[in-house]
Amino acid sequence: MSVLVYTEVAKGRVKKSSLECVNYAANIAKQMGTSVTAVVNNAEAAHIDELGKAGANKVLTVKNDKLNSDSLLITALVEQAAKAEGSKVVIFAFDITGKAAAPRLSAKLKAGLVAGAIDIPVINGNTFEVKKNVFSGKANATYVIHSDIKIISLLPNSFPVQLSGGSATVSDLTADLPSSRITVKETRLNSSGGMTPLAEAELVVSAGRGLKGPENWKIVEDLASSLGATTACSRPVADMHWRPHHEHVGQTGIAIRPNLYIAIGISGAIQHLAGVNGSKTIVVINNDKEAPFFKSADYGIVGDAFSILPKLTEAIKKFKAHQN
Repeated sequence: MSVLVYTEVAKGRVKKSSLECVNYAANIAKQMGTSVTAVVNNAEAAHIDELGKAGANKVLTVKNDKLNSDSLLITALVEQAAKAEGSKVVIFAFDITGKAAAPRLSAKLKAGLVAGAIDIPVINGNTFEVKKNVFSGKANATYVIHSDIKIISLLPNSFPVQLSGGSATVSDLTADLPSSRITVKETRLNSSGGMTPLAEAELVVSAGRGLKGPENWKIVEDLASSLGATTACSRPVADMHWRPHHEHVGQTGIAIRPNLYIAIGISGAIQHLAGVNGSKTIVVINNDKEAPFFKSADYGIVGDAFSILPKLTEAIKKFKAHQN
């Protein structure tokens, strides 16, 4: 009867979104008086230890490289794990994997699904009340799940990861998986220069057409480097190939929820706001005082980015130097 969580390992570590899901599952399990079981592929001892510290009581491990690219296999794996564990609640991250696998699993298990949850569910007997964003983040809605089995995918960066001194038992998961219908011919990793992936970043520095050209991006990168932030851009910038498309944030790009989002030379069209308005703090830098983005900003600076950014970067470096 444990709460089941599908977790992922990438670049040698457990994804931050997966640790958030284990924390989330642990909270649900506490309300239900049960335990947390995490399913993970290609895990090492350090990953299992981290999952235990995040709140997993048991870790089911499997080794199958096909799982990294085939959501049909992930669906089959989690379905079999849920049945083996007798799980009535299954948790995914609301990322590319969760968006593909959770709906399929919902159909297979005849389970109610809430995709993109932002808060701990309120449990009343056999019903879950789950809050999520609607209308591109302009409002919240509460969904009630009445089904026997419940599936929730958690919006990344909704909760800070909390690690304790907990530990988990480990078992190999033997699953009867179908043959993959996907053939991977080539894998190209995004060159992030050591930066945290956008979906998991807590600090993001983003810029738009106000930078006037790709040759001016160094001042954005310098500011991001001083903060330890990840760089991003608006859609027009990606469409003009000033920056790679994997840096595009917004409704048609990557939706992010960092603790700090700095927008430079971005007007703040509704499509862009839809992907970033979950940010805890928004700082807007623009020389147009009528830019719509200022209405959504927590802090705003009206002025020339080419003058402001170098001064801001220098001030941050001096502040950090005094802290050491």
